[in-house]
Amino acid sequence: MTAMTPARTEPDLSFLLDHTSHALRTRMSAALAEIGLTSRMHCVLVHALEEERTQIQLAEIGDMDKTTMVVTVDALEAAGLAERRPSSRDRRARIIAVTDKGAQLAVRSQAIVDRVHKDALDTLPEGDRTALLRALNHLAAEHLARPVESPGPVRRARQSKK
Repeated sequence: MTAMTPARTEPDLSFLLDHTSHALRTRMSAALAEIGLTSRMHCVLVHALEEERTQIQLAEIGDMDKTTMVVTVDALEAAGLAERRPSSRDRRARIIAVTDKGAQLAVRSQAIVDRVHKDALDTLPEGDRTALLRALNHLAAEHLARPVESPGPVRRARQSKK
């Protein structure tokens, strides 16, 4: 005997957000790869340029674990785009300082990120675009602003390997 699939009472918001997020990340990854950056590298460069920030602060902003952050900063240093330096505010802390070369590349990468976002949003009629952004901003600021405690680990969406 085959069990009956339960009837869905609401749209599958998880699938819609996961699928579109994954597709957007792959487009972003491909576009940034053209200038030798990853999305994480872009994130670190842009946020390190905003103000003096430690590696831990940048990891929180970019939602990265320590290991991923270290690997990302190592890659930025190897490419001459950023360097670890003592903080001017707290000599015990080390910040990520963006080099001139890194700042120039951050301008290019931000233009790429903006273009990828614009290309996606431009596929929607203007009213739908405005409504989508309003709704997502509302969810991000309110009901889905923070993850809740979970009894077990919650896995992030699988990243495709090339």
